[in-house]
Amino acid sequence: MVRGTRAPRARLAPARTSTRGGGGRDPRVWGRVLPPLVLVTLGLLGWQWYVTAAGVRPQVLPSPLRVLEQGWAYREQIWANTVPTLQVTAVGFGVSLALGWTLAIAVDFSPWLRRALTPLLVASQTLPIIAIAPLLIIWFGFGLLPKVVVIALVTFFPIAVGLIEGFAATDRQATDLLRSMGASRWEQFRYVRLPGALPQFFTALRIGITYAVTGAIFAEYVGATAGLGIFMSLQKNSFRTDLVLAAVLVTALLSVTLFLLTYAVQRLVIPWYRAERADG
Repeated sequence: MVRGTRAPRARLAPARTSTRGGGGRDPRVWGRVLPPLVLVTLGLLGWQWYVTAAGVRPQVLPSPLRVLEQGWAYREQIWANTVPTLQVTAVGFGVSLALGWTLAIAVDFSPWLRRALTPLLVASQTLPIIAIAPLLIIWFGFGLLPKVVVIALVTFFPIAVGLIEGFAATDRQATDLLRSMGASRWEQFRYVRLPGALPQFFTALRIGITYAVTGAIFAEYVGATAGLGIFMSLQKNSFRTDLVLAAVLVTALLSVTLFLLTYAVQRLVIPWYRAERADG
C-alpha cells in the first residue's frame, strides 16, 4: 500500500530536476536571496557612515567594522561561551520535540484530550517568561534544568500545535479508503495522518528552532555561569557595546544556520513534498 502511493512521487523527481539549468540549481533562489542581502548591505553602510560622520563614541554605538574587529579579537572567549549555548539549545529543544510529539499523538488518538488540552496549550503562552525565568533559577539553581525548562516553554507551543493541526488536516478520503480496506487506527495514522502532518511540522519546527536560541540566551542572561547570555551581560556591565553586538551577531548566525538546517532535514525526511508543491 505504501509502495503503491510513493512510487509515482519517485518518478516525479527526475522530471523536476531535468528542467533546471546550471547544474540543477533553481534560478529563483537568487531572487529570494539578493533582496535581503542588498538591504542588509545598505543598512551596514549607512550605519558605518553615520558613526564615522557623527563621531559617535564606541561605548554608545560602535561601527560595524569595530564590531567585527573586536569580535574577531575576542573570538576565543565568544566561542567558549557559544558552545554552552548550543548545548543548552540542543537539549532544551530536544525535550520540547519529545513532549510535542507525545502530546500531539495522544491528542490525535483521543478527541477528549484535544478538547481538554488545547485551551491549556494556549494558556501556556500567556505565561510571562521574563517573570518565570528568575523563579526557575531560584527553584533549580544555575544548572541545566532551568534553562531547559525556559526553552521548552518557549518552543513547545508551535511544535505541538503544528503537529495537532497537521494531523487534523489529513485527507479524509485517504483515511476513509484505508478504513474501508480494514486498516486499524494505528495503520491509518502511520500511512496517512503522519506523512500528511510532516509539512506542517517542519513549518512549526522552523518557528520553534529560532525561539530556542533566543530562549537559551534569555535563560543565560537571567542566571548562568557560561554562555552567550552571561557573556553579553558581563560585557554590557563593562560598557563593551562592541562585544555585546558581536555576541548578538553570533546569535543571529546561529539562528539562521539552524533555520536553514531544517530545510535540509525536510528534504531528507519528505523528499516527495517539494515535487508535489512544484507540480501544484
